[in-house]
Amino acid sequence: MLNQVLRLLEDDGRLTPAQIATMLNTSESEIEKLISKAEEGGLILKYKAVVNWDKLEEEQVWAIIEVKVTPQMKAGFDAIAERIYHFPEARTVMLVSGAYDFAVVVTARNLHEVSNFVTHKLAPIEGVQGTTTHFLLKRYKEDGVILNDSGDSRRQKVVL
Repeated sequence: MLNQVLRLLEDDGRLTPAQIATMLNTSESEIEKLISKAEEGGLILKYKAVVNWDKLEEEQVWAIIEVKVTPQMKAGFDAIAERIYHFPEARTVMLVSGAYDFAVVVTARNLHEVSNFVTHKLAPIEGVQGTTTHFLLKRYKEDGVILNDSGDSRRQKVVL
């Protein structure tokens, strides 16, 4: 049942224990206990809203930075990842497979701030061999939520 509760909360963090209990046909107190244990045990780390930042009339730049590193002796990739994820500009830091080792999602007010982050904070880290920065031009979907769904499909429906 814990998996079901977590999936429901991941989809909508505003659900109350009473609502979840009704959905899962169980008691509210049981759901409250499960949620409390999940929070205390580090399963639930944060409740989050998915925001369509494009609708806010304030400049914001998103970038995905690929980072190639030399893993450190004994610490591997973890020590470098820790240095990167402590920067407030880094929203997400992931170890990935492929030509680069990390994918870092960064937000800033403008291109200049992203550039400064890469040149003055990220690139100088010991072990960083190189970076490639991709600026996000448009976000269509985030965390399973379609951001700009007009509901007006331009394609005709096919009827068989």
